[in-house]
Amino acid sequence: MPEHEGKDTKYESRPFLKGVKTLKEAGKEAPKLEGVPTGVEGLDDLFFTSVVKDGKAKKVSLGGIPKYAVINITGVSDTGKSLLVEQFAVKRASEGERVVFVTVESPAPFVAMALKERAKAMGIEDTSVVDENIVLIDAASYTVLRESMQTLLDTIAYAIKTYKADYTVIDSVTGLYEAKEMMARSIVRQLFNFMKKWYQTALFVSQKRSGHEELSAEAAGGYAISHIVDCTMVMSKKLIITRYDESIYRRPIGDMVRLFRIDGCRMCGHDTDTHFMEITELGLIRIGPSLKEVAKKKE
Repeated sequence: MPEHEGKDTKYESRPFLKGVKTLKEAGKEAPKLEGVPTGVEGLDDLFFTSVVKDGKAKKVSLGGIPKYAVINITGVSDTGKSLLVEQFAVKRASEGERVVFVTVESPAPFVAMALKERAKAMGIEDTSVVDENIVLIDAASYTVLRESMQTLLDTIAYAIKTYKADYTVIDSVTGLYEAKEMMARSIVRQLFNFMKKWYQTALFVSQKRSGHEELSAEAAGGYAISHIVDCTMVMSKKLIITRYDESIYRRPIGDMVRLFRIDGCRMCGHDTDTHFMEITELGLIRIGPSLKEVAKKKE
């Protein structure tokens, strides 16, 4: 019998040196910070970077969401989450860029119909370029894509490689853990790491439960998503039913007010105010002035 067998053995830990880098070394691998236009009116200028002039930092619009960011779009039902990511997908596709669109809630043919409607509402007469540049992965119709994370990731990787896509939309990640919310953090972490590995700019739609506070970053599965992703956009709606509501939102009783807020972005600066938001009669999201701005005008 070997001398150590049956005895407690103390193993020496060893540092994992590949995980240690100076800022200079890591910086050589860092992508350039730049904005990606979303196609959503009023949104792109809510993200910014800084330039230094004469020893002073100055805020400059990024002109879109930060490239390579993984962004969580959260809210209760009927707040415009799917409309926003569809606008984004159509905008990027119309510019000749490829978008992988993973549909988890509605089968691909119905999402295709919605995307075509969004393109028309955005004034795109010839939708052929959009048709060619959006690649749908139908997880709504095929259980294996919802239940097997490895199959889903392999399928997205195939689409990214085959079509040379730079953008991925998942509508919604909540549908990937709807019966197993204890696994939400693990599932979102795998998706986040995957998007980073493939240098994707990604939008994840997540659903709030109706009991969640309207303007919090929480979603079904807890804070799993907002704690992992780079940025969270919160969308909400409020029915004006009291005089107090009237005074806060500056809208008459009976109106439905929609609100939008960016709840943190670790990749760049961002606007921190709560903004009025509109869903136009053509089904497009439009971000309006902040509550603060409207209050000042009313004074």
